[in-house]
Amino acid sequence: MFADTLGLVPSAAYGSGVTVDLVPLQGAETIRPLYLVVGLVLLVVTIVDILWTTLWVDGGSGPLSARLTTWTWRGLRRIGDTRSRALSLAGPIILTLTLVTWVGLIWGGWTLVFAGGENALLAARDDVPVTWSGRIFFVAYTMFTMGNGDFYPPAGIWQIAASLTTASGMLFVTMGVSYVLSVLGAVSNKRSFASSVSGMGAESETVVCSAWDGEDFDGLHLPLNSLASRLDTLADQHKSYPILHYYHSEQAKHASAMAVAVFDESMTVLRFGVLDEDQPDTVLVENARSASQNYLETLDNAFIDPADEAPPPPDLDRLRDEGVPTVSDDEFADALDELAVRRRKLLATVTADAWHWPPIDS
Repeated sequence: MFADTLGLVPSAAYGSGVTVDLVPLQGAETIRPLYLVVGLVLLVVTIVDILWTTLWVDGGSGPLSARLTTWTWRGLRRIGDTRSRALSLAGPIILTLTLVTWVGLIWGGWTLVFAGGENALLAARDDVPVTWSGRIFFVAYTMFTMGNGDFYPPAGIWQIAASLTTASGMLFVTMGVSYVLSVLGAVSNKRSFASSVSGMGAESETVVCSAWDGEDFDGLHLPLNSLASRLDTLADQHKSYPILHYYHSEQAKHASAMAVAVFDESMTVLRFGVLDEDQPDTVLVENARSASQNYLETLDNAFIDPADEAPPPPDLDRLRDEGVPTVSDDEFADALDELAVRRRKLLATVTADAWHWPPIDS
């Protein structure tokens, strides 16, 4: 009975009173709780971060991904200036680091889980426990379904753990690839929107003056509706993928941060700087301003705080020189005072992307 309790059996039985050798039972197991707990914690934290980042539309980036993104961007900002190639590579670098971190943590988590049992993995040739390098190798080929059979888990809970390792590899690698494709599609939308806005003008005064035909702004209705819709889509994509804030363009005309600033300031001039009877369709202008507000709400997910001061106000004298009917400077200044927080967020968007307040450079 004592031998059974220890997990030992006689190697030979010769009758009562005969001393016999004892050998370990096949199923005897030594658990290492520290490795097991740390491995499970790593897995849970990483899986939560992946699901948070890729599936939760309103959640932004997960805790790990968000901090990795912010730290990497700040480091690259210290290295390069506005037109630095390092900043233009920030987005791909951050995206790659995020994926590598996810894979590495899952890999490490499962390795520690299998280290939690002395006999969790056995060598196929001689049935002896494997070394650390063997555990790392087993988790790698199990995660990526390479089908190598040098090591195997004994029957029981470790076989289930091996199956879960394969499932996690297939599931989260697939989710990672889908995430990359979605981000790249959104990056294309960013550049397209920026190019469309910069094509209308380098600053808000230019956009408003070019839209004025001498009598009204009717020609602005169609592009305004289109740009507002595209900006709404872009705002939703930034909420889903905050990493988009860190895709920096080498040219200002392709920078969405600059484009949003020009677009929103143009709407501010049209809504509060032009006389009521000469303004374009109010519904279209308010819809466009709402799209800009949706975009600004994504700054929290990217840890971008409003600037300390509001940017310089648009110059109404330039509109008057082009014959655009405007309100008085005092009335316009009062309106801008009420929009101070909004405009400080716009400036923060621009400076966070390592750019200056418009005009957009050609």
